[in-house]
Amino acid sequence: MHIGTKNEKRSRGRPRHYDPDQALNDARDAFWDGGYSGTSLDALSEATGMNRPSLYGAFGDKHALYLSTLDRYIELGLQGMEAALGGDRPLADALMSVYDGALAIYLPVGETPRGCFLIGTALAESRVDQDVRDKLAAGLNTFDASFERRLERAKAAGELDSAANPAVLAKVASAILHSLALRSRAGDSRASLRATAKAGIALICGTQSKPVTKASRHVKSLR
Repeated sequence: MHIGTKNEKRSRGRPRHYDPDQALNDARDAFWDGGYSGTSLDALSEATGMNRPSLYGAFGDKHALYLSTLDRYIELGLQGMEAALGGDRPLADALMSVYDGALAIYLPVGETPRGCFLIGTALAESRVDQDVRDKLAAGLNTFDASFERRLERAKAAGELDSAANPAVLAKVASAILHSLALRSRAGDSRASLRATAKAGIALICGTQSKPVTKASRHVKSLR
């Protein structure tokens, strides 16, 4: 989203001297820290460096601003996923790249674990706010679709079993992402979360180790 470019006609009054994308990022961080209900207009004003009239003029009320931050987060998240899942790298490497990128966001170095902005803030509000519920669903479906496209390519290339269902596996891939978000916020270590991601990738790719049973040991002893 770009506001006030040189080619656009400005409305009458004082010109806007702010970066709209940066303002959205700053507002998102304020909501991320305090949640939607717990973030006041004063906190948003302080975070963005914009007074209330400027915030209203640029983004509308607090509710509209929050919805815009969700849109922006989903947009940037999709861009990151598409970059990680693109190219010709093996499926397992591509999936790990998505999860490593997510963990870099969920566990910022030297800061309190943040988890996922969408899951962490929209989930609570979605119960009472249809607009937020719609944004949450749209975001989850967007990420599912990105995974599904990559899994379909993997199946066509023979990386997955011919019986694999990309749509179902995409939701498994997303479920791993959601688990990383929640557990990072709860204090799980990066090492533990990466191990979880690797186990999930093995499950998706069909390369997980099979348990050694007494029967299988007996068969091996007969060979």
